[in-house]
Amino acid sequence: MLIQIYQESWVHDFNKIKEVIKERLWDVAIQIEHIGSTAVKNLAAKPIIDIDIVYDKNTSFEAIKSRLEKLGYHHHGDQGINGREVFKRNTLNEQHPVLDTIKHHLYVCHIENEELQRHLVFRDYLIKHEQERKAYEQLKYEIAQMANQDRKVYAALKEMMAKAFIASILEKAKEKKV
Repeated sequence: MLIQIYQESWVHDFNKIKEVIKERLWDVAIQIEHIGSTAVKNLAAKPIIDIDIVYDKNTSFEAIKSRLEKLGYHHHGDQGINGREVFKRNTLNEQHPVLDTIKHHLYVCHIENEELQRHLVFRDYLIKHEQERKAYEQLKYEIAQMANQDRKVYAALKEMMAKAFIASILEKAKEKKV
């Protein structure tokens, strides 16, 4: 199944990846955020951990990029989302026991990046509001069914169908200052 019921192991998986990254970037001022649906307790999701490495004006993106490359990641640009830099594993090199066994997406964002802020606000709102979390989960199941469990079709449909729902949550969060 494309969408799985919430797994407690997702938090553990995030923490394992976070630990490896922190070990490599130990002297670089960053935050590592678990974002996306796997970061929201009791929300069904695709079993892929989404991670944002967040830096501020006192940290160089190039320093982060260099360290991630030494860890076996390659920079793939922003892939159409300005300021959200995508990193993917280079699976041709020696396999890493954590990074190559836990499915994850890794991004690097400046702390003032608008997309990062949207992700954090949306995640935090769903954590605090069960009714909206359940509505979002139902929407995701419906989209997965419409996509016939095809990942690429799901992504395209979700982009279209979930956009209004996400915008409404962001507006509610803005109104409530949550």
